[in-house]
Amino acid sequence: MAGAKPVFETRRIGETDLRITTLGLGGATLAGMRERVPPEEARATVSAALDAGITYFDTAPRYGTGLSERLMGDVLRDRRAGTVLSTKVGRLLKPLFGPRPADFQFAGALPFEEIFDYSYDAIMRSFEDSQQRLGLNKIDILYVHDIGVGTHGVEGNKPFWKQLETGGYKALEELKRSGQISAFGLGVNEWEVLMDAFELGDWDVFLLAGRYTLLEQTSLNPFLSTCIKRKASVVAAAPFNSGILVGGTTWNYVAAPQDVLDRVRAIEAICADFNVPLPAAALQFPLTHPAVCTVLPGPRSPQELEGILGWWQVNIPDGFWSALAEKGLLSAGTPLPGGQAA
Repeated sequence: MAGAKPVFETRRIGETDLRITTLGLGGATLAGMRERVPPEEARATVSAALDAGITYFDTAPRYGTGLSERLMGDVLRDRRAGTVLSTKVGRLLKPLFGPRPADFQFAGALPFEEIFDYSYDAIMRSFEDSQQRLGLNKIDILYVHDIGVGTHGVEGNKPFWKQLETGGYKALEELKRSGQISAFGLGVNEWEVLMDAFELGDWDVFLLAGRYTLLEQTSLNPFLSTCIKRKASVVAAAPFNSGILVGGTTWNYVAAPQDVLDRVRAIEAICADFNVPLPAAALQFPLTHPAVCTVLPGPRSPQELEGILGWWQVNIPDGFWSALAEKGLLSAGTPLPGGQAA
């Protein structure tokens, strides 16, 4: 019934004991990504997610250089029972006394700058720093954040990858073995680096932003198929591809190129045929894949969250997905409802 509180399925993280709702709350936009969010509104959004029954919350030191962790911790501190919290490592924060880079993404950020470091000592320190910013003694999942050539370039990534290989991965293993965390993985925008990560050892869960969406299934093979074999879960973040699938014009955080706009228009035409809102289709699409444990949008207000909850409850007929596949708008092999594949 429209307006009714949704009932969320839960799915398991890898082979751990963690179970999370299939809809989570991402904390980047709460920290003023692209436009400032009043702190009271950010906290109200986290509270509204809890009230709706969402149990998975993700944040990172990157988001507002510590601001997202502080805001999320302010709410979860008194409502921690039954929730699963993830944050990220790979950046240390130090006081900032100069101007921000021109391309800095967060309005109203705290006065810190980021130092990339994926070494054993840095991951241990980053974990403790996040506990202090959150005001919480328990973090359930740690993701290695933004490692890869997309962030650092081909040559620039090599020493960072060496840090992870020779010490960072060991730190994550120790934190899990000691019970200080329950799961670990990587949080990135490029699936290729996750294939490299499988060479380092086993991982519980990967947070992948924008690479398995209604618009783009580039990670389908070999990445998602490998996750099934290696029993690693996937958090499908940025289901709206940074705005293009929810009425915006940005894709991957920049202006969408013409070929992307054309593909979105073609998907919109199928949506119109079936009377399915495009954002509802985008939000529900990733969960059909058996590796995906949750979808992670990032509303910036209780009102935006309410819209997401409405799209979440839209009943989408199986024929809609089949029509997308028949028009070549889903990659071959994409799982469809009912056990079919595109």
